[in-house]
Amino acid sequence: MDEKGVEASLETVAARAVELAKRLGADEAEAGVSYEEGLSVTVRMGEVESVERQRDRGLAITVYRDRKKGSASTTDFDASSVEEIVRKALSIGSFTAADEYAGLAEASLMAVDPPDLELYFPWDVDVDGATALALRAEDAARALDSRIANSEGATVTSGAGRRAYANSHGFVGSYPSSSHSLSCSVVAKSASSLERDYWYTVSRRPEDLDSPESVGEESARRAVARLDARQVSTRVVPVIYPPEVARGLFGHLIAAIRGTAQYRRASFLAGAKGKQVLSSLVDITEDPLIPRALGSSPFDGEGVVTKRRELVQSGVLQGYVLSSYSARRLGMPTTGNAGGVHNLLVRPTAGPLEELIKGCEQGFVVGELLGQGVDIVSGDYSRGAAGFWVERGEIVHPVNEVTIAGNLRDLLQNIRAIGSDIETRGVVRCGSVLVDGLTLAGQ
Repeated sequence: MDEKGVEASLETVAARAVELAKRLGADEAEAGVSYEEGLSVTVRMGEVESVERQRDRGLAITVYRDRKKGSASTTDFDASSVEEIVRKALSIGSFTAADEYAGLAEASLMAVDPPDLELYFPWDVDVDGATALALRAEDAARALDSRIANSEGATVTSGAGRRAYANSHGFVGSYPSSSHSLSCSVVAKSASSLERDYWYTVSRRPEDLDSPESVGEESARRAVARLDARQVSTRVVPVIYPPEVARGLFGHLIAAIRGTAQYRRASFLAGAKGKQVLSSLVDITEDPLIPRALGSSPFDGEGVVTKRRELVQSGVLQGYVLSSYSARRLGMPTTGNAGGVHNLLVRPTAGPLEELIKGCEQGFVVGELLGQGVDIVSGDYSRGAAGFWVERGEIVHPVNEVTIAGNLRDLLQNIRAIGSDIETRGVVRCGSVLVDGLTLAGQ
């Protein structure tokens, strides 16, 4: 089916499901419909290892009657199947407790004439074409250095689809999106150690992907750089998070200011709106409307129009991340974040990673974080890590088997620099981050 046909079909299915729910007695109803298809090809050691084709579709309906909520889903868009799940949702709702905060987002907040954010670029790549690209990446990695002893493979993926949403306010909307990627992972070996690392590129548009050779060579460089790592003694030092790792720090911030964490008081930043929660150097903007960006969306999961806003100014938290439900629980308006955040832009305050390292008399550059030692309720932070030791502004050797320990409340306040080497391969767009005063637990 062509793209116009998919659009009309999905919107029709969503709208009819909502209309049926209303007819069968729902006070309010909403439906989400999706269609996605994709290709994934992996090669390893010069041979095709796997080929996967994906084609998924689904319909989820949520109904509200007397403030009781019921939901059901199906992959069958046939009229009888749609009616069956609508009746099932109504039945499920009849057994749930009434919730005064349940219901659709306000009708006045629905997206009207949402913009085209250029999120859809289908890639006409077949299995042979994807295989050739993956082989180029792996070949480049294996050829870069004689210490590359093995490969965990190179993978090319391509996916595209459309999501439609309708509700009983009369809102019906949809937009297509695509995501394409290429990754490579290799193993380096020396006389005394064996290390693996990887690299990848991802974009909405295939023409914007980095070359296979650059991806493969970077994965090899990173693996080789980790060979013959040493341990260090326990100490308190500055820690530098490269951009691909630093975005996780801001991910912890978002987890702490989500509506669910706030109204449950299950966050070390409970009630922190209007307070200084990060270093005064930190400014964060949420911008859902960047063309082609991976975190862009013209409306959220409830049909609410998305808008640019300042989330953090000079370290002061300006607001939370709210759906309509969590917003009602907190007595606030929704922020258009049903389904998550959209393109967090962290303003740089310094040069790239290399400059942060040069300005560091002694410190640790994170290469990889291990484990899940982050408690959003208390803010306690303890992550196993590997990386590189810095002396007098230069990396002197790789490091392994250390733990970075502290508390997120202090960590966020102790950010001393944010680099200009901005990472764009995800929802959080930030550069390297230098944090003072973290405990590096080693020998």
